[in-house]
Order: sequence, then C-alpha cells, then structure tokens
Amino acid sequence: MREREKTMQNGMPKTIEELDTPALLVDLDRMEANLRTMQAKADAWGVKLRPHTKTHRTPELAKLQIRMGAAGITVAKLGEAEVMAAEGIEDIFIANEIVGPLKLERLKSLHSRACRLAVGVDHPDHIRMLREYFEESSKPLEIMIDVETGDPRTGVAPGEPALALAREIIASPGLALRGIYTHDGQSYDAPDLQKVREIFEESQRAMLETASLFRSAGIEVQEISVGSTPSLLVGTVLPGITEIRPGTHIFMDADQAQVLGTYEHCAQSVLVTVISRPTPERVVVDGGTKAFTYYSQSEGITAAQGRGRLKEHPEIFLNRMSDEHASFDLSRESSLSFSIGDRMEIIPNHACPTTNLYEYIYGVRQGRVEARWPVLCRGKSQ
Repeated sequence: MREREKTMQNGMPKTIEELDTPALLVDLDRMEANLRTMQAKADAWGVKLRPHTKTHRTPELAKLQIRMGAAGITVAKLGEAEVMAAEGIEDIFIANEIVGPLKLERLKSLHSRACRLAVGVDHPDHIRMLREYFEESSKPLEIMIDVETGDPRTGVAPGEPALALAREIIASPGLALRGIYTHDGQSYDAPDLQKVREIFEESQRAMLETASLFRSAGIEVQEISVGSTPSLLVGTVLPGITEIRPGTHIFMDADQAQVLGTYEHCAQSVLVTVISRPTPERVVVDGGTKAFTYYSQSEGITAAQGRGRLKEHPEIFLNRMSDEHASFDLSRESSLSFSIGDRMEIIPNHACPTTNLYEYIYGVRQGRVEARWPVLCRGKSQ
C-alpha cells in the first residue's frame, strides 16, 4: 500500500478524469472476476491453466495470473518470452514455431536461463533446426507438437503424422518431448453455441486419440494442451486433457461478448473524448485505428457489428474509423446527448491488438486509478 501511495504521489493519476485520451483502461472488478472464473473452471476440471499472455503483453498481469493459480504462461512470440523471463516469469511456453538463425540463437540464450521453457514444432525441419542448436545443451529443450484439429493455420495432422514427429523428437539429442497442443480457433467462426461445443469436443477427442497412439508406441505424453476462449467460455474439458490456454478471457471484448450475450464481463475499454459534432447525428471521438485496431471478426458467433461499443450504451457502435478518428451516429429520435469535450469508454472489438497500441494499462476501480502497468511486451513480435 505504501508503494502504491508513493507511486501516486509521484505523478500517477488518481482518477479517470486526470487521464488524457485516448487511454487504455481495465476495470479491475471485472478483470479479477474473469480471472477467478477461469481459474475455478480449470480447478473443477482438474487441469492446469496456462493463460495466453498475448492478450495483455504485461508481465505484472502475468504475475497476477500465476498468483491466482496459473501453472505458467503461454506467449506467441520469442520477444514476449524474453521480456517475461527477464521480469521473473519462470515457466513459459512459446506456442509457435521458432525458425531462423537469429531467433534460434536468441532461443538458445533464453533457454540457458533458469526458467522452464517449451516451444512448438509441426514439421521435421523444425526438429532438425532445433537439434543443431541444442544437441550439446546440458538440459534438453522441451518440445510441444503443434496439432491441427480444424483451424487451418499451423499444426501437423493428428494421429500418425504427429506420432512420426514424436519419434524424431525423442531420437534427437538436446530435445525432450513434453506433449501436444492445439488451438481450436475455428470456434470463433461457429454459427452458434452448440457448434462451439461440438468443435471443442471434436478437437479434444482428436488430441486424446493422438496421445493414446503415442502411448501405445511407448512414448510418454506429459501434456495435452487445448483451448480457445470461446470454447472454454461455454464448453467442457474432457477427462485426460491436462492443460488449457485461454487468452482473451482476462479482458473479454465486444467479440467475446457475442458468445455470452452480454457486455458485463468486458473489462478492457478505451477512454476517448468527443472532439467534433459535425452534424446533429454524428459524434466524433479522438481514437481511430491507432487506438482500437481495425480488426473485426466478420462472421461466426464472435462477429460484432461495428468497430467498438460504447460501454454505457453497448447498443451503439463505432461505424466509421480512420487513423485518428472514429465516430458513431445517433438517430434523430435518440434521447442521448453528446457535447464536444465529453468523455466516454469504448469496448474494443478485439482486446489483443488493442493492448499492443498502448504503453500503459490503467487499472480502474469505480472511477479511481489503482494501478498503472507498463505493457513491456508491446511491439515484441519478433
């Protein structure tokens, strides 16, 4: 408490009114409730929670998640892993393929630290490259096989193709197989909740069958890691799964709100100011693509109309956006009134790229600023 008071005395705003705009806010009550809910789900299912920190890119929030029960963290990029490790995070999974001499040298350096580290592979070339850099390492680099279970991004096919990779890994000096992982990202495009649940179950069954095949071949599988936020919001984890990796659940956003049918869990918002009223209908604010990102889910259960929602009036959405401006329209019959200089909070459509636009996240509780967290992994996409 004394440290927080000292920080606030040294210039951190005490209230939202003291923040300039655009500013990235997190409602602490909502965020903490989101974290408790997902941790409780993991505990009830008897699985590890390894949250994907690409959503917040903030070591202090990663530490909070670990204090609340997470077994470790997931990151998307080597640059994120380097920052998280430097800030004291000791168990990191890079859910991605690491390729090229520049990155492999960095990975080798990171691996030499005390933290527990794992990386993803989905091709024999990945194994060959990693073996060249780690075959003489005093401790093996742990490997997770990336398995595609319906989202056509990265990933080897389940079953025999994955088993072939496992055999190469266990035959490679300097490498150790930890397990298999998947991301059922196709759940974002599902037309309804029942299809989300079906996608999640099918994805898990493919992973469990692949793990069973490994074990029949005498290959140990420590981890079977699954998940996407939509699936984990409404689905059920099957027995035999060991780990889940949601990301967006910490903040939620307008896209995820479509899954639950409510915006009440959306913790992230962008504070903006009305800077123009060029017509009676149009309200222009001082945040555009550089404040909210232009990304928008175009179809499926997570598709949210517009480019962001007014937190106090989520039926109203931003319908125009350029680099520095966004706007929404009021009907002539609307009883709402907005004047130049008014301030409001906008819930972004997609939390992850929005976070990456800001140097700081301000933690707010009932209008008072309780925390200012530097987004230290901002821009760490290499």
